[in-house]
Amino acid sequence: MKVGFLQLRPKFGAIRSNVRSARSLLRNVSDATIVLPELFNTGYLFRSKDELKKLAESVTTGYTVAEMKKLAKKKNLNLIFGIAEKKARKYYNTAVFITSAGKVITYQKTHLFDREKLFFTPGTKGYAVHVVDGCKLGIMVCFDWHFPEVARVLALKGAQVICHPSNLILPFGLDAMRTRAIENRVFTVTANRIGTEKRANVSLTFTGNSQVVAPNGDILTSAGERSESLKIVEVDATEADNKSLTANNDIFKDRKVSLYKPILSKTTG
Repeated sequence: MKVGFLQLRPKFGAIRSNVRSARSLLRNVSDATIVLPELFNTGYLFRSKDELKKLAESVTTGYTVAEMKKLAKKKNLNLIFGIAEKKARKYYNTAVFITSAGKVITYQKTHLFDREKLFFTPGTKGYAVHVVDGCKLGIMVCFDWHFPEVARVLALKGAQVICHPSNLILPFGLDAMRTRAIENRVFTVTANRIGTEKRANVSLTFTGNSQVVAPNGDILTSAGERSESLKIVEVDATEADNKSLTANNDIFKDRKVSLYKPILSKTTG
């Protein structure tokens, strides 16, 4: 299967322009699974809850999902991208997965980063794996990378490819996703954004360097730090089904589950 990312430079608040730009950059792509950044349509630095209310969209009736669904069906694409979702008077940092058949699936980010906690509600539905075109896909969003349990749960549920829409600012996030691929022997696709967003007295610079990583940790393709970039590679997703590290080590069968109970505790010590 073909998997890849579209690294973008969103303009804050310019939803229609950001969506049109993404659609234009994908106009010559077909028959692939493409990951776009977190909050690709709105930008990241919300100044207030009122601002979020104006820019958040319904997944079922909003402009962004409707436009991206048209593209997915027309070009036979599976698209995974982040938006600010408005649902039942709450607001979520949501990854939307639109299949080439037009089915819409959502994952609401569970681990909110820094100021996101001022505006968004964390998701509580957990982590699911979706079978598309014979491939098992899992989804996580940005700061979820900091919690290895997320990728591990997805891998234990059978994910072969973990899709990771992101707005990374910490320099080691992409290194961590390479580790997530190695420790679970899965493919990971991280779509990061680029540019600096400055609003009021807050400024963030995003790290770019989007990447596709193989189960052995090889970086199959990557982008730079400053340019919008579309990269696609052909992968055999079934490589992720082989959990053997050596002739005598299976990374899942070798786990000592009975010893891991402390990770379920909210306390330390």
